[in-house]
Amino acid sequence: MGTNYDVVIVGGGVVGSSIAYFLSANPDFDGRIAVIERDPYYTASSSSLSTSAIRQQFGTAPNIAMSKFSIDFLRQVKTRLAIGDELADIGLHEPGYLVLATPERADAQRAKNRVQRGMGVDAELIEQVELAQRFPWLNTDDLALGSLGLGSEGWFDGPGLMQAFRRKARTQGVDYLAATVTGLSMASPGKVGEVVLDNGERLAAGTVINAAGPWSAGIARMAGAELPVVPSKRCVFVFETPARIDNCPFVFDTSGFWLRPEGQLFLCGIPPVRENDPDDFGLDVDYDLFDELIWPALAHRVPGFEQLRMLRAWAGLYEYNTFDHSGIIGRHPEISNFVLATGFSGHGMMHAAATGSGVSDLIAYGEYRSVDLSAFRYERIAGNQPIEEHVY
Repeated sequence: MGTNYDVVIVGGGVVGSSIAYFLSANPDFDGRIAVIERDPYYTASSSSLSTSAIRQQFGTAPNIAMSKFSIDFLRQVKTRLAIGDELADIGLHEPGYLVLATPERADAQRAKNRVQRGMGVDAELIEQVELAQRFPWLNTDDLALGSLGLGSEGWFDGPGLMQAFRRKARTQGVDYLAATVTGLSMASPGKVGEVVLDNGERLAAGTVINAAGPWSAGIARMAGAELPVVPSKRCVFVFETPARIDNCPFVFDTSGFWLRPEGQLFLCGIPPVRENDPDDFGLDVDYDLFDELIWPALAHRVPGFEQLRMLRAWAGLYEYNTFDHSGIIGRHPEISNFVLATGFSGHGMMHAAATGSGVSDLIAYGEYRSVDLSAFRYERIAGNQPIEEHVY
């Protein structure tokens, strides 16, 4: 005889744990919730290996709305996720993002800025001459402008946020089970009946939420559904430099690398070319990326970085949505009790709070109330209605 749950969440990372927190905190929901996590120590979890940043500078209104909701929540984390007198501190810093643009990309960046300002995002376009004055450590010779977020952008302790969601959810009665999902037993062609675990246990589920990140396509196939989501490895490198770099925000360079300070050190990375990124779950660091691509680009953009020493590196997995690089959220149209929360393509940490709140609304009320996530519905894939997002 299996255990009965009203909601079973597959994946206990930041997205799954955010859903568990918001749903268990919802006064209009009193059902039993279980979270299934295959990696209970989170050693290979995408949430544990995230660089944990948040920005408002997206090009589409739905993603901007997600960021606006999420930054408001992150500012309240200390008390919202407190347990008794113990506050939850995620070390939120908001120095902004600086997105650089060449002359060829300047018009596209200006178009994005119009969308952002229409959504209330405080992002300033800085022309080349002023950019060089405000950031004298930058080489601006090949730039037309930079877009600087003047607030609500920065970085935080992502693993700390995940654990805070998890701890709070558990105090609110959520069961966390250390197991791997090996199957979904269908009660009928359009409804999941049970979640089958590798320990032989079978959980009867009223609703199953797929928040399995890079593993979510495999979970979907167990229900007879397909998702355009693949694991995509991203490497992060930590380096030190004798150069003095003041007033450094999170920087997106035209070459594709990103950069941010971490105390006296710096973190950086670059998205590898897709065809050179095998769709597997390996976490081996590709050091050639740093030597052959990142360091030359760093030294070009910040001449002081010609002298640096790489100290360490790690790799983590994105759940890469090959359709449009945005999240897939909502009920599956052909499986009535199967809810998706995946495919964030690197935005899962920054949009976890909005996802958790929205999916909680969907389960409790059958509609979105706190934040409208309807644009991220699965049906947009079949309808070829992408929410295209590219930083550059």
